[in-house]
Amino acid sequence: MPDGFIDAPISVATGAVAAAAVAVSLRGARRELDERTAPLAGLVAAFIFAVQMLNFPVAAGTSGHLLGGALAAILVGPYTGVLCIAVVLLMQGILFADGGLTALGVNITVMGVVTTVVAYVLFRGLVKVLPRKRRSLTVASFVAALISVPAAALAFTFLYWLGGTTDVSIGKVATAMVGVHILIGIGEAAITALTVGAVIAVRPDLVYGARGLQQKLKLRVNGELVDVPDAEPVPVAARSHRKVWAAGLVTSLVLAGFVSFYASANPDGLEKVAADKGIDEKTEEHANADSPLADYGVKDVEDARLSGGLAGVIGVGVTVVAGSTVFWAVRRRRTDDTSPVSTGV
Repeated sequence: MPDGFIDAPISVATGAVAAAAVAVSLRGARRELDERTAPLAGLVAAFIFAVQMLNFPVAAGTSGHLLGGALAAILVGPYTGVLCIAVVLLMQGILFADGGLTALGVNITVMGVVTTVVAYVLFRGLVKVLPRKRRSLTVASFVAALISVPAAALAFTFLYWLGGTTDVSIGKVATAMVGVHILIGIGEAAITALTVGAVIAVRPDLVYGARGLQQKLKLRVNGELVDVPDAEPVPVAARSHRKVWAAGLVTSLVLAGFVSFYASANPDGLEKVAADKGIDEKTEEHANADSPLADYGVKDVEDARLSGGLAGVIGVGVTVVAGSTVFWAVRRRRTDDTSPVSTGV
């Protein structure tokens, strides 16, 4: 969402909500980030950045793109997921003039907090009632991601009802927003389920949402079924995640640097509804509109394909570095907090 959609009081209030959510997530992420998730969390942020560049057509003259809250929450945990989306939105706003800076609190709240919380609660509820199989995790991922998108649309509509800058029928806005975002949710669900399923097939131990869901093997002893003792865990060092990390980074670079050129040029769901319903009448120019990477292109590079590809590659690189720095710092803080305290005599 650009600047100008929501008035100053609600923007400030939502900014405070987003700041509180990020603060809580920084503390909660300490429990989620370990030797497995810490190196991958920055990559998840970069992957979401890359896939968000791939707008896909959903209806006449409308496109959609990944929000990413469900995917991040399932892969690296809900608290870390909120931080992943916050990092992506911050990079987009500062470097690419995408998403208003005064609207950053609204965007983090709607795209980060709402999608992550709704998706993870649904995901955990579904995996408890579905058969304990890997396929169930994929199904739960699909449903959770699907519902999270119209939930975000409703959250935006609520905030617009509180502080919208134009006088429009909120009922019509809600109907249009939910309608188009249900369609976008299908695309979100497909991307999320495919990604989660792919990682589970290769390294289920790296998926936060899959922890503790392994089916216990049983043996019949003296006519009774008993659990087979757990095998000795494989040391983390022996289960190197470097190949997964490298594959994910290369995939992100290819998506952002090459595939993004073929993304739909139609306005996304919010842009379309804003234009149709008059929400965008007071849209303000982005504070970083003169950024050398504004609108996902490199300034002074005339070739559109090269310009967009370079911008995408730079975005992935900056996001993975920024995200990894944040998550390693949080991980280090957890290590410091849990280290024995020595006392001198």
